[in-house]
Amino acid sequence: MAADKACSSKSNRAHLRRRRITAVIPEKADQRANRKRKGSAGGRPVGFDPERYRQRNTVERCFQKIKTWRGLATRYDKAPESYEAGLYLRGSIMWLKLLTSTT
Repeated sequence: MAADKACSSKSNRAHLRRRRITAVIPEKADQRANRKRKGSAGGRPVGFDPERYRQRNTVERCFQKIKTWRGLATRYDKAPESYEAGLYLRGSIMWLKLLTSTT
């Protein structure tokens, strides 16, 4: 799971570890300082893969493009079928724009 620094608490990491989910969350500066201040009792540094974390940005930008449609952002369509149809329509438009911009 890739998340931002706001989700880097010890309890969140422990929950992910219990569920055997690899966390790609950068450590906050204050958490790092506290861990180093405690010395060997502070534990080891968190595992962090910067390359996988960069890929998270791509997914977030895609969600932002989807949410530019007010109906999808506000969940205006209450029926699941209508909402799903809007997602497919928005995805198709994004795909077509990608195709036309590369040619």
